[in-house]
Amino acid sequence: MIESSVTRLAKRERWKATEVVFWVAVAATYFVFPQNLVLATQILIAGLFALSLDLILGYAGIVTLGHAAFFGVGAYTAGLLAKYGWGEPISGLLCAAVVAAAIGWITSYLVLRGSDLARLMITLGIASLLYEIANRATSITGGVDGMQGVEMSRIFGFFGFDMYGRVGFFYTFVVVLLLFVVARSWINSPYGLSLRTIRDSATRARAIGVPLDRRLVTAYAVSAAMAGIAGALLTQTTQFVGLDVLSFQRSANLLIMLIVGGTATLYGGFVGAALFILAQDRLANINPVYWLFWLGVLLILTTLFLRRGVVGGLIAWHHRRHGVDSEGPP
Repeated sequence: MIESSVTRLAKRERWKATEVVFWVAVAATYFVFPQNLVLATQILIAGLFALSLDLILGYAGIVTLGHAAFFGVGAYTAGLLAKYGWGEPISGLLCAAVVAAAIGWITSYLVLRGSDLARLMITLGIASLLYEIANRATSITGGVDGMQGVEMSRIFGFFGFDMYGRVGFFYTFVVVLLLFVVARSWINSPYGLSLRTIRDSATRARAIGVPLDRRLVTAYAVSAAMAGIAGALLTQTTQFVGLDVLSFQRSANLLIMLIVGGTATLYGGFVGAALFILAQDRLANINPVYWLFWLGVLLILTTLFLRRGVVGGLIAWHHRRHGVDSEGPP
C-alpha cells in the first residue's frame, strides 16, 4: 500500500511531454510574435494570478470574490518601493510576496470561519475596503489617477525594461515558470493531496487526522503571496499602478479565466487567461461596446459543455481514451 502510494506520488511529480511542449511554446512567443510581447506578458501575469486562485479554489475549495485584494497589495508594494527609490525588481517581488502573504494570513482567520456564502461576502468586503483605502490615500497611491513616478532599475544591473517588452517578457516568463514549478511540486506532494481531501470532504479529512485549519491558512497565505507577486510583475513591467488592480472587476475577470480554463488543473489559469485576454482584445476591436455579450456566450458554453473548463475537458478526454483515472495534465 505504502509502495503504491509512493509510486503514484512519483508519477505525479514526473513532467509529461505535453507540459514541456506547453512551456517551450510559451518561450517561443519571444521569437514568433516579437511585436506582441507586451500582450504576451499580460497573459503570463494573468495566468500566474489565475494559478494563485486555483490553489485555493480548485484544490482547497475556498471560494472567494476578492482575490484582487492580494494582487493589488503586491502591485502597490512594488510601486511604492520604486517610487521612493528602491526600484530593484527581484527584491521588489519578494517584498510584495511577504506583504501579500501577511495580509492573506491575517485575513484567513476571518475568511475560513464561515460557510461558502460567508466567505464570498467577507472576501468581497476585504477587497472593497482596500480599494476604498487606496482611493482615498491619494497622496500615497495617486487615487483614481494612479501612482506616478514608478521607475524600475535594471535587472541585475544589466537588463533595463524597454518599451517593446522584450526584457519584461523574459523576466516575467522566468518568474512565472519558477513559481509554477514550485506550485506544481506543492500540489503533487502529500500536502497538496491533503488539500484535495479537505476539498472533497472536510469530515473525512478531520477523521484521518488532517489539521484542517492549519492546512487552509497556509494555502490561503501561499495563494496570497503568489497573487502579490503577479501584481508586482504588472507594476514592474508597466511602471504604473492604477486603482483597478484592487477592483471587483479584476476579481470577476480572474474567476472567468479560471472557469473557462479549468479549475484544479494547474494549466487552466494560463489557458483561460490567454483565451480571455485575446478574446477581449479581438472582440473589443470589432465592437468596443458589446464585446461582453460574446464573452458571456463563451462563459455559458464552457460552463454547460466543459464543466472543468477547456483543460479539464482535454484531460478527461485523454483519460477516457487511455483508461486513466488520475488527475493531472495529459
